[in-house]
Amino acid sequence: MGGEEGLLARKTTPPPEELATDLEKLGPTFVKLGQVLSTRADMVPVQYLDALAQLQDRVGPFEFEQVEAIIREEFGQGVAKTFNTFDPTPIASASLGQVHKASLADGHEVAVKIQRPDIRAKLADDLEVLDEVAGMMEAATELAKRYEFKRIVADLRRTLMRELDYIEEARNLHTLAENLKDYDLLVIPQPVDELTTARVLTMDFIKGVKITKSETDRLAGGRGEKLAAAALDAYIKQVCVDGFFHADPHPGNVLLTPQDELALIDLGMVAHVAPPLREYLLRLLLAVGEGNGEDAADICLKIGEPKEDFDEPRMRRRIADLVASQQGVGLAQIQLGKTVLEIARTAGDSHMRVPRELTMLGKAMMSLDNLGHSLEPKFDPYGYIRRHAPALIFNQLKRGITATNVLTRALEISEFAQRLPGRVNKILDRVADNHLEIKVKSFDEQRLTEGFQKVANRIAEGLVIAAMIIAAAQLMQVPSPFAIFGYPALSVLLFVLAAVGAGVLAIDIWRHDRKKKK
Repeated sequence: MGGEEGLLARKTTPPPEELATDLEKLGPTFVKLGQVLSTRADMVPVQYLDALAQLQDRVGPFEFEQVEAIIREEFGQGVAKTFNTFDPTPIASASLGQVHKASLADGHEVAVKIQRPDIRAKLADDLEVLDEVAGMMEAATELAKRYEFKRIVADLRRTLMRELDYIEEARNLHTLAENLKDYDLLVIPQPVDELTTARVLTMDFIKGVKITKSETDRLAGGRGEKLAAAALDAYIKQVCVDGFFHADPHPGNVLLTPQDELALIDLGMVAHVAPPLREYLLRLLLAVGEGNGEDAADICLKIGEPKEDFDEPRMRRRIADLVASQQGVGLAQIQLGKTVLEIARTAGDSHMRVPRELTMLGKAMMSLDNLGHSLEPKFDPYGYIRRHAPALIFNQLKRGITATNVLTRALEISEFAQRLPGRVNKILDRVADNHLEIKVKSFDEQRLTEGFQKVANRIAEGLVIAAMIIAAAQLMQVPSPFAIFGYPALSVLLFVLAAVGAGVLAIDIWRHDRKKKK
Protein backbone atom coordinates (compact mmCIF):
# COMPACT_ATOMS: atom_id res chain seq x y z
CA MET A 1 0.00 0.00 0.00
CA GLY A 2 2.89 2.31 0.72
CA GLY A 3 5.82 3.15 -1.52
CA GLU A 4 5.47 1.25 -4.78
CA GLU A 5 2.19 -0.28 -3.64
CA GLY A 6 0.34 3.02 -3.21
CA LEU A 7 -2.59 3.60 -5.50
CA LEU A 8 -1.21 6.99 -6.55
CA ALA A 9 2.46 6.08 -6.38
CA ARG A 10 2.90 4.18 -9.66
CA LYS A 11 5.18 5.13 -12.52
CA THR A 12 2.22 5.88 -14.79
CA THR A 13 0.62 8.26 -12.27
CA PRO A 14 0.89 11.98 -13.21
CA PRO A 15 2.56 14.47 -10.87
CA PRO A 16 0.30 15.81 -8.06
CA GLU A 17 -0.28 19.23 -9.63
CA GLU A 18 -1.08 17.71 -13.03
CA LEU A 19 -3.58 15.29 -11.48
CA ALA A 20 -5.28 18.15 -9.63
CA THR A 21 -5.49 20.19 -12.84
CA ASP A 22 -7.02 17.26 -14.74
CA LEU A 23 -9.67 16.76 -12.06
CA GLU A 24 -10.56 20.46 -12.15
CA LYS A 25 -11.08 20.24 -15.91
CA LEU A 26 -13.47 17.30 -15.49
CA GLY A 27 -15.95 19.36 -13.46
CA PRO A 28 -17.41 19.72 -9.97
CA THR A 29 -18.02 16.03 -9.28
CA PHE A 30 -14.39 15.18 -9.90
CA VAL A 31 -13.15 18.18 -7.94
CA LYS A 32 -15.10 16.88 -4.96
CA LEU A 33 -13.85 13.35 -5.68
CA GLY A 34 -10.31 14.67 -5.36
CA GLN A 35 -11.19 16.36 -2.08
CA VAL A 36 -12.66 13.10 -0.77
CA LEU A 37 -9.52 11.20 -1.84
CA SER A 38 -7.50 13.78 0.09
CA THR A 39 -9.02 12.32 3.28
CA ARG A 40 -7.70 8.81 2.53
CA ALA A 41 -4.15 8.83 3.90
CA ASP A 42 -4.14 5.04 3.87
CA MET A 43 -4.08 5.00 0.06
CA VAL A 44 -2.81 8.39 -1.14
CA PRO A 45 0.77 9.68 -0.64
CA VAL A 46 1.20 12.91 1.32
CA GLN A 47 2.28 14.96 -1.71
CA TYR A 48 -0.98 14.02 -3.46
CA LEU A 49 -3.00 14.70 -0.30
CA ASP A 50 -1.71 18.25 -0.29
CA ALA A 51 -2.38 18.79 -4.00
CA LEU A 52 -5.87 17.28 -3.84
CA ALA A 53 -6.71 19.30 -0.73
CA GLN A 54 -5.89 22.50 -2.63
CA LEU A 55 -8.33 21.71 -5.47
CA GLN A 56 -10.27 24.83 -6.36
CA ASP A 57 -13.23 25.28 -8.65
CA ARG A 58 -12.35 27.50 -11.59
CA VAL A 59 -15.73 27.96 -13.20
CA GLY A 60 -17.13 31.08 -14.78
CA PRO A 61 -20.28 32.72 -13.33
CA PHE A 62 -23.77 32.01 -14.60
CA GLU A 63 -26.08 34.74 -15.92
CA PHE A 64 -27.80 37.26 -13.64
CA GLU A 65 -31.16 36.33 -15.21
CA GLN A 66 -30.72 32.84 -13.73
CA VAL A 67 -29.81 34.37 -10.35
CA GLU A 68 -33.01 36.42 -10.39
CA ALA A 69 -35.06 33.36 -11.39
CA ILE A 70 -33.69 31.34 -8.44
CA ILE A 71 -34.37 34.23 -6.01
CA ARG A 72 -37.95 34.44 -7.26
CA GLU A 73 -38.44 30.66 -6.96
CA GLU A 74 -37.11 30.59 -3.39
CA PHE A 75 -38.71 33.75 -1.94
CA GLY A 76 -41.69 34.37 -4.24
CA GLN A 77 -40.40 37.81 -5.28
CA GLY A 78 -37.61 39.32 -7.33
CA VAL A 79 -34.17 40.52 -6.29
CA ALA A 80 -35.25 44.18 -6.04
CA LYS A 81 -37.96 43.41 -3.45
CA THR A 82 -35.86 40.88 -1.49
CA PHE A 83 -32.73 43.04 -1.09
CA ASN A 84 -32.14 46.78 -0.85
CA THR A 85 -29.13 46.58 -3.18
CA PHE A 86 -27.72 43.65 -5.12
CA ASP A 87 -24.53 43.64 -7.17
CA PRO A 88 -25.18 41.62 -10.36
CA THR A 89 -21.46 40.84 -10.74
CA PRO A 90 -20.45 37.96 -8.43
CA ILE A 91 -17.48 38.41 -6.13
CA ALA A 92 -16.72 34.67 -6.23
CA SER A 93 -17.73 31.81 -8.49
CA ALA A 94 -17.37 28.04 -8.06
CA SER A 95 -18.77 24.86 -9.54
CA LEU A 96 -21.61 24.56 -7.02
CA GLY A 97 -22.59 28.22 -6.76
CA GLN A 98 -21.53 31.85 -6.75
CA VAL A 99 -21.55 34.73 -4.26
CA HIS A 100 -22.97 38.25 -4.72
CA LYS A 101 -22.65 41.27 -2.48
CA ALA A 102 -25.95 42.81 -1.37
CA SER A 103 -27.53 44.85 1.41
CA LEU A 104 -30.74 44.63 3.43
CA ALA A 105 -33.36 47.27 4.07
CA ASP A 106 -31.55 48.41 7.24
CA GLY A 107 -28.31 48.89 5.30
CA HIS A 108 -26.65 45.74 6.66
CA GLU A 109 -24.19 44.37 4.08
CA VAL A 110 -24.56 40.68 3.27
CA ALA A 111 -23.06 38.04 1.01
CA VAL A 112 -25.62 35.99 -0.96
CA LYS A 113 -24.54 32.52 -2.01
CA ILE A 114 -26.68 31.10 -4.84
CA GLN A 115 -26.58 27.52 -6.07
CA ARG A 116 -26.02 26.85 -9.77
CA PRO A 117 -29.12 25.93 -11.78
CA ASP A 118 -29.59 22.19 -12.38
CA ILE A 119 -26.39 21.33 -10.50
CA ARG A 120 -28.15 18.65 -8.43
CA ALA A 121 -29.24 16.71 -11.52
CA LYS A 122 -25.76 16.91 -13.07
CA LEU A 123 -24.08 15.68 -9.89
CA ALA A 124 -26.63 12.87 -9.52
CA ASP A 125 -25.85 11.64 -13.04
CA ASP A 126 -22.09 11.77 -12.43
CA LEU A 127 -22.42 9.93 -9.12
CA GLU A 128 -24.52 7.19 -10.69
CA VAL A 129 -21.87 6.61 -13.35
CA LEU A 130 -19.06 6.64 -10.78
CA ASP A 131 -20.90 4.16 -8.59
CA GLU A 132 -21.40 1.75 -11.50
CA VAL A 133 -17.73 2.04 -12.49
CA ALA A 134 -16.60 1.48 -8.89
CA GLY A 135 -18.82 -1.60 -8.62
CA MET A 136 -17.44 -3.10 -11.84
CA MET A 137 -13.85 -2.41 -10.79
CA GLU A 138 -14.35 -3.99 -7.36
CA ALA A 139 -15.80 -7.08 -9.05
CA ALA A 140 -12.95 -7.27 -11.56
CA THR A 141 -9.84 -6.28 -9.58
CA GLU A 142 -8.47 -7.01 -6.15
CA LEU A 143 -6.95 -3.51 -6.02
CA ALA A 144 -10.33 -1.75 -6.26
CA LYS A 145 -11.81 -4.12 -3.69
CA ARG A 146 -8.91 -3.56 -1.35
CA TYR A 147 -9.22 0.23 -1.53
CA GLU A 148 -13.05 0.11 -1.34
CA PHE A 149 -13.90 2.17 -4.42
CA LYS A 150 -17.65 2.02 -3.76
CA ARG A 151 -17.08 3.34 -0.24
CA ILE A 152 -15.16 6.27 -1.72
CA VAL A 153 -18.09 7.09 -4.01
CA ALA A 154 -20.49 6.82 -1.05
CA ASP A 155 -18.33 9.32 0.90
CA LEU A 156 -18.37 11.60 -2.14
CA ARG A 157 -22.18 11.40 -2.33
CA ARG A 158 -22.57 12.35 1.36
CA THR A 159 -20.12 15.24 0.99
CA LEU A 160 -21.90 16.66 -2.04
CA MET A 161 -25.38 16.33 -0.56
CA ARG A 162 -24.27 18.26 2.53
CA GLU A 163 -22.67 21.02 0.47
CA LEU A 164 -25.82 21.37 -1.65
CA ASP A 165 -27.96 22.02 1.43
CA TYR A 166 -27.40 25.67 2.36
CA ILE A 167 -29.72 25.35 5.36
CA GLU A 168 -27.24 22.90 6.87
CA GLU A 169 -24.38 25.28 6.12
CA ALA A 170 -26.30 28.02 7.95
CA ARG A 171 -26.60 25.71 10.97
CA ASN A 172 -22.87 25.07 10.75
CA LEU A 173 -22.20 28.82 10.90
CA HIS A 174 -24.38 29.16 14.01
CA THR A 175 -22.71 26.16 15.68
CA LEU A 176 -19.15 27.28 14.96
CA ALA A 177 -19.84 30.83 16.14
CA GLU A 178 -21.26 29.49 19.41
CA ASN A 179 -18.32 27.14 19.95
CA LEU A 180 -15.76 29.89 19.28
CA LYS A 181 -17.54 32.76 21.00
CA ASP A 182 -14.67 33.16 23.51
CA TYR A 183 -12.12 33.84 20.76
CA ASP A 184 -12.10 37.59 20.26
CA LEU A 185 -9.63 37.40 17.37
CA LEU A 186 -11.81 35.08 15.27
CA VAL A 187 -14.87 36.12 13.27
CA ILE A 188 -17.58 33.78 11.94
CA PRO A 189 -20.17 35.30 9.53
CA GLN A 190 -23.72 34.67 10.69
CA PRO A 191 -26.58 33.73 8.36
CA VAL A 192 -29.76 35.70 7.87
CA ASP A 193 -32.18 32.85 8.54
CA GLU A 194 -35.26 34.42 6.97
CA LEU A 195 -33.34 34.85 3.70
CA THR A 196 -31.78 31.38 3.65
CA THR A 197 -33.11 28.30 1.86
CA ALA A 198 -31.61 25.06 0.55
CA ARG A 199 -30.44 26.93 -2.59
CA VAL A 200 -29.78 30.46 -1.27
CA LEU A 201 -27.62 31.38 1.74
CA THR A 202 -27.60 34.97 2.97
CA MET A 203 -24.95 35.80 5.59
CA ASP A 204 -22.86 38.65 6.96
CA PHE A 205 -20.50 40.21 4.44
CA ILE A 206 -16.95 40.04 5.77
CA LYS A 207 -14.51 42.67 4.59
CA GLY A 208 -11.18 40.95 4.41
CA VAL A 209 -8.22 39.97 2.27
CA LYS A 210 -6.25 36.80 1.75
CA ILE A 211 -3.38 36.36 4.15
CA THR A 212 -0.24 37.24 2.20
CA LYS A 213 3.13 38.58 3.30
CA SER A 214 2.30 42.07 2.05
CA GLU A 215 -0.81 42.09 4.25
CA THR A 216 0.76 40.58 7.37
CA ASP A 217 3.73 42.98 7.31
CA ARG A 218 1.45 45.63 8.79
CA LEU A 219 0.76 43.49 11.89
CA ALA A 220 2.65 44.87 14.89
CA GLY A 221 3.04 44.27 18.60
CA GLY A 222 3.06 40.48 18.32
CA ARG A 223 -0.38 40.54 16.71
CA GLY A 224 0.64 37.95 14.11
CA GLU A 225 1.73 35.47 16.75
CA LYS A 226 -1.48 36.03 18.72
CA LEU A 227 -3.57 35.38 15.60
CA ALA A 228 -1.60 32.21 14.78
CA ALA A 229 -1.98 30.94 18.36
CA ALA A 230 -5.70 31.73 18.38
CA ALA A 231 -6.23 29.85 15.10
CA LEU A 232 -4.30 26.78 16.31
CA ASP A 233 -6.02 26.78 19.70
CA ALA A 234 -9.44 27.20 18.08
CA TYR A 235 -8.87 24.24 15.77
CA ILE A 236 -7.65 21.98 18.54
CA LYS A 237 -10.77 22.94 20.50
CA GLN A 238 -13.01 22.28 17.49
CA VAL A 239 -11.55 18.84 16.83
CA CYS A 240 -10.66 17.54 20.29
CA VAL A 241 -13.24 19.23 22.52
CA ASP A 242 -16.31 20.17 20.45
CA GLY A 243 -16.06 17.35 17.90
CA PHE A 244 -17.16 19.73 15.13
CA PHE A 245 -14.66 21.55 12.95
CA HIS A 246 -14.20 23.59 9.79
CA ALA A 247 -12.63 20.94 7.54
CA ASP A 248 -11.38 23.22 4.77
CA PRO A 249 -9.33 26.13 6.17
CA HIS A 250 -7.38 26.76 2.96
CA PRO A 251 -6.16 30.35 2.29
CA GLY A 252 -9.32 31.25 0.38
CA ASN A 253 -11.49 30.42 3.40
CA VAL A 254 -9.51 32.43 5.99
CA LEU A 255 -9.46 36.21 5.65
CA LEU A 256 -7.60 38.97 7.47
CA THR A 257 -10.05 41.75 8.36
CA PRO A 258 -9.24 45.49 8.60
CA GLN A 259 -9.51 45.06 12.40
CA ASP A 260 -6.64 42.50 12.27
CA GLU A 261 -8.93 39.58 13.02
CA LEU A 262 -9.23 36.22 11.28
CA ALA A 263 -12.51 35.39 9.56
CA LEU A 264 -13.44 31.75 8.89
CA ILE A 265 -15.83 31.54 5.94
CA ASP A 266 -17.42 28.83 3.76
CA LEU A 267 -18.61 26.07 6.10
CA GLY A 268 -19.92 23.80 3.38
CA MET A 269 -17.31 21.19 4.35
CA VAL A 270 -17.28 20.33 8.06
CA ALA A 271 -16.44 17.17 9.98
CA HIS A 272 -17.85 15.56 13.11
CA VAL A 273 -15.71 13.59 15.57
CA ALA A 274 -17.23 11.07 17.99
CA PRO A 275 -16.39 11.61 21.71
CA PRO A 276 -13.97 8.64 22.10
CA LEU A 277 -12.03 9.67 18.99
CA ARG A 278 -11.76 13.28 20.20
CA GLU A 279 -9.75 12.17 23.22
CA TYR A 280 -7.45 10.00 21.12
CA LEU A 281 -6.81 12.81 18.63
CA LEU A 282 -5.97 15.18 21.48
CA ARG A 283 -3.62 12.60 22.95
CA LEU A 284 -2.01 12.15 19.53
CA LEU A 285 -1.37 15.89 19.19
CA LEU A 286 0.12 15.97 22.71
CA ALA A 287 2.30 12.94 21.93
CA VAL A 288 3.57 14.60 18.76
CA GLY A 289 4.14 17.86 20.63
CA GLU A 290 6.16 16.02 23.29
CA GLY A 291 8.09 13.99 20.72
CA ASN A 292 6.75 10.71 22.11
CA GLY A 293 6.62 8.36 19.13
CA GLU A 294 5.71 5.30 21.18
CA ASP A 295 2.58 6.97 22.52
CA ALA A 296 1.69 8.14 19.02
CA ALA A 297 1.97 4.56 17.73
CA ASP A 298 -0.14 3.26 20.63
CA ILE A 299 -2.89 5.76 19.81
CA CYS A 300 -2.86 4.76 16.14
CA LEU A 301 -3.39 1.15 17.20
CA LYS A 302 -6.42 2.20 19.26
CA ILE A 303 -8.11 4.34 16.61
CA GLY A 304 -7.20 2.29 13.53
CA GLU A 305 -8.56 -0.94 12.12
CA PRO A 306 -5.78 -3.47 11.37
CA LYS A 307 -6.11 -5.42 8.14
CA GLU A 308 -5.07 -9.04 7.61
CA ASP A 309 -1.45 -8.25 6.69
CA PHE A 310 -0.97 -5.50 9.29
CA ASP A 311 2.70 -4.98 10.19
CA GLU A 312 2.76 -3.56 13.73
CA PRO A 313 6.56 -3.52 14.32
CA ARG A 314 7.09 -1.61 11.08
CA MET A 315 4.42 0.92 11.96
CA ARG A 316 5.81 1.48 15.46
CA ARG A 317 9.36 1.91 14.21
CA ARG A 318 8.46 4.35 11.45
CA ILE A 319 6.14 6.48 13.60
CA ALA A 320 8.77 6.68 16.37
CA ASP A 321 11.41 7.79 13.83
CA LEU A 322 9.00 10.26 12.22
CA VAL A 323 8.01 11.97 15.47
CA ALA A 324 11.60 12.07 16.71
CA SER A 325 12.83 13.61 13.45
CA GLN A 326 10.49 16.59 13.86
CA GLN A 327 11.87 17.64 17.22
CA GLY A 328 15.15 19.02 15.95
CA VAL A 329 13.96 21.01 12.95
CA GLY A 330 14.06 24.79 12.84
CA LEU A 331 10.98 26.88 13.44
CA ALA A 332 10.71 27.76 9.77
CA GLN A 333 10.50 24.06 8.83
CA ILE A 334 8.05 22.93 11.53
CA GLN A 335 4.95 21.35 9.98
CA LEU A 336 2.60 19.86 12.55
CA GLY A 337 -0.05 19.05 9.94
CA LYS A 338 2.39 17.21 7.70
CA THR A 339 3.57 15.17 10.68
CA VAL A 340 -0.01 14.10 11.47
CA LEU A 341 -0.59 13.25 7.80
CA GLU A 342 2.65 11.25 7.70
CA ILE A 343 1.54 9.33 10.78
CA ALA A 344 -1.76 8.49 9.10
CA ARG A 345 0.09 7.57 5.94
CA THR A 346 2.56 5.37 7.83
CA ALA A 347 -0.31 3.52 9.50
CA GLY A 348 -1.87 3.01 6.07
CA ASP A 349 1.44 1.78 4.63
CA SER A 350 1.52 -0.81 7.41
CA HIS A 351 -1.92 -2.04 6.30
CA MET A 352 -4.10 -0.34 8.88
CA ARG A 353 -7.32 1.48 7.98
CA VAL A 354 -7.22 4.85 9.75
CA PRO A 355 -10.31 7.00 10.37
CA ARG A 356 -10.76 9.76 7.82
CA GLU A 357 -11.03 12.25 10.69
CA LEU A 358 -7.31 11.76 11.35
CA THR A 359 -6.46 12.73 7.78
CA MET A 360 -8.86 15.68 7.89
CA LEU A 361 -7.17 16.83 11.10
CA GLY A 362 -3.79 16.59 9.40
CA LYS A 363 -5.06 18.54 6.39
CA ALA A 364 -6.52 21.27 8.60
CA MET A 365 -3.31 21.46 10.61
CA MET A 366 -1.27 21.66 7.40
CA SER A 367 -3.31 24.68 6.32
CA LEU A 368 -2.84 26.15 9.79
CA ASP A 369 0.93 25.61 9.53
CA ASN A 370 0.99 27.73 6.38
CA LEU A 371 -1.34 30.26 7.97
CA GLY A 372 0.75 30.44 11.14
CA HIS A 373 4.01 30.91 9.27
CA SER A 374 2.41 33.63 7.14
CA LEU A 375 1.25 35.47 10.25
CA GLU A 376 4.43 34.88 12.27
CA PRO A 377 7.41 33.06 10.68
CA LYS A 378 8.77 32.14 14.13
CA PHE A 379 5.53 30.61 15.40
CA ASP A 380 6.21 27.19 16.97
CA PRO A 381 3.10 24.92 17.02
CA TYR A 382 4.92 22.17 18.94
CA GLY A 383 5.95 24.61 21.66
CA TYR A 384 2.44 26.01 21.83
CA ILE A 385 0.93 22.55 22.33
CA ARG A 386 3.49 21.70 25.03
CA ARG A 387 2.83 24.95 26.90
CA HIS A 388 -0.94 24.62 26.71
CA ALA A 389 -1.27 20.87 27.28
CA PRO A 390 -2.79 21.23 30.80
CA ALA A 391 -5.41 23.70 29.54
CA LEU A 392 -6.28 21.44 26.60
CA ILE A 393 -6.74 18.43 28.87
CA PHE A 394 -8.80 20.47 31.34
CA ASN A 395 -11.09 21.70 28.56
CA GLN A 396 -11.56 18.13 27.36
CA LEU A 397 -12.47 16.98 30.88
CA LYS A 398 -14.73 19.98 31.48
CA ARG A 399 -16.55 19.32 28.22
CA GLY A 400 -17.32 15.79 29.39
CA ILE A 401 -18.77 16.96 32.72
CA THR A 402 -22.28 17.98 31.76
CA ALA A 403 -25.57 17.52 33.54
CA THR A 404 -26.57 14.88 30.98
CA ASN A 405 -23.33 12.92 31.36
CA VAL A 406 -23.46 13.07 35.17
CA LEU A 407 -27.08 11.90 35.14
CA THR A 408 -26.21 9.08 32.73
CA ARG A 409 -23.33 7.89 34.92
CA ALA A 410 -25.58 8.08 38.00
CA LEU A 411 -28.22 5.93 36.29
CA GLU A 412 -25.56 3.41 35.26
CA ILE A 413 -24.26 3.21 38.84
CA SER A 414 -27.80 2.81 40.14
CA GLU A 415 -28.47 0.03 37.64
CA PHE A 416 -25.21 -1.69 38.59
CA ALA A 417 -26.04 -1.48 42.32
CA GLN A 418 -29.53 -2.89 41.75
CA ARG A 419 -28.33 -5.82 39.65
CA LEU A 420 -25.22 -6.65 41.67
CA PRO A 421 -26.90 -8.80 44.40
CA GLY A 422 -28.74 -10.87 41.82
CA ARG A 423 -25.60 -11.43 39.76
CA VAL A 424 -23.60 -12.41 42.86
CA ASN A 425 -26.34 -14.87 43.85
CA LYS A 426 -26.23 -16.45 40.39
CA ILE A 427 -22.47 -16.88 40.61
CA LEU A 428 -22.66 -18.41 44.11
CA ASP A 429 -25.48 -20.73 43.01
CA ARG A 430 -23.38 -21.98 40.12
CA VAL A 431 -20.42 -22.52 42.45
CA ALA A 432 -22.60 -24.44 44.92
CA ASP A 433 -24.06 -26.59 42.13
CA ASN A 434 -20.61 -27.16 40.62
CA HIS A 435 -21.75 -25.51 37.35
CA LEU A 436 -19.29 -22.60 37.25
CA GLU A 437 -16.97 -22.77 34.24
CA ILE A 438 -13.92 -20.60 33.62
CA LYS A 439 -12.71 -20.50 30.04
CA VAL A 440 -9.10 -19.50 29.47
CA LYS A 441 -7.61 -18.95 26.04
CA SER A 442 -3.91 -19.62 25.88
CA PHE A 443 -1.26 -20.12 23.24
CA ASP A 444 0.10 -23.17 25.17
CA GLU A 445 -2.54 -24.99 27.19
CA GLN A 446 -0.05 -27.72 28.24
CA ARG A 447 2.26 -25.19 29.89
CA LEU A 448 -0.72 -23.51 31.54
CA THR A 449 -1.85 -26.87 33.00
CA GLU A 450 1.65 -27.66 34.22
CA GLY A 451 1.83 -24.23 35.83
CA PHE A 452 -1.43 -24.84 37.70
CA GLN A 453 -0.11 -28.24 38.87
CA LYS A 454 3.08 -26.69 40.24
CA VAL A 455 1.08 -24.04 42.08
CA ALA A 456 -1.22 -26.71 43.53
CA ASN A 457 1.75 -28.86 44.59
CA ARG A 458 3.43 -25.95 46.36
CA ILE A 459 0.22 -25.06 48.15
CA ALA A 460 -0.15 -28.68 49.26
CA GLU A 461 3.47 -28.78 50.46
CA GLY A 462 2.95 -25.57 52.39
CA LEU A 463 -0.18 -26.95 54.04
CA VAL A 464 1.65 -30.15 55.07
CA ILE A 465 4.53 -28.14 56.53
CA ALA A 466 2.10 -25.90 58.40
CA ALA A 467 0.28 -28.98 59.75
CA MET A 468 3.55 -30.49 60.96
CA ILE A 469 4.47 -27.29 62.78
CA ILE A 470 1.06 -27.10 64.46
CA ALA A 471 1.24 -30.79 65.45
CA ALA A 472 4.74 -30.33 66.86
CA ALA A 473 3.59 -27.34 68.91
CA GLN A 474 0.66 -29.38 70.30
CA LEU A 475 2.90 -32.36 71.17
CA MET A 476 5.17 -30.11 73.21
CA GLN A 477 2.54 -30.31 75.97
CA VAL A 478 2.42 -34.15 75.95
CA PRO A 479 4.89 -35.92 78.37
CA SER A 480 7.15 -38.50 76.63
CA PRO A 481 9.83 -40.93 77.96
CA PHE A 482 11.93 -40.02 74.90
CA ALA A 483 13.36 -36.49 74.89
CA ILE A 484 15.82 -34.45 72.85
CA PHE A 485 17.35 -31.46 74.64
CA GLY A 486 14.59 -31.81 77.20
CA TYR A 487 11.76 -31.66 74.64
CA PRO A 488 9.52 -34.52 73.47
CA ALA A 489 11.39 -36.38 70.72
CA LEU A 490 8.39 -36.67 68.37
CA SER A 491 7.71 -32.94 68.61
CA VAL A 492 11.34 -32.07 67.85
CA LEU A 493 11.36 -34.53 64.93
CA LEU A 494 8.27 -32.90 63.42
CA PHE A 495 9.87 -29.43 63.77
CA VAL A 496 13.03 -30.67 62.03
CA LEU A 497 11.04 -32.27 59.19
CA ALA A 498 8.99 -29.08 58.78
CA ALA A 499 12.15 -26.96 58.65
CA VAL A 500 13.75 -29.25 56.07
CA GLY A 501 10.58 -29.26 53.98
CA ALA A 502 10.35 -25.46 54.12
CA GLY A 503 13.99 -25.17 53.07
CA VAL A 504 13.55 -27.54 50.13
CA LEU A 505 10.43 -25.65 49.03
CA ALA A 506 12.23 -22.30 49.26
CA ILE A 507 15.19 -23.59 47.23
CA ASP A 508 12.87 -25.01 44.57
CA ILE A 509 11.03 -21.70 44.26
CA TRP A 510 14.31 -19.77 44.06
CA ARG A 511 15.73 -22.08 41.35
CA HIS A 512 12.51 -21.85 39.30
CA ASP A 513 12.38 -18.04 39.49
CA ARG A 514 16.05 -17.74 38.60
CA LYS A 515 15.62 -20.04 35.60
CA LYS A 516 12.60 -18.01 34.45
CA LYS A 517 14.57 -14.74 34.60
CA LYS A 518 17.35 -16.22 32.50
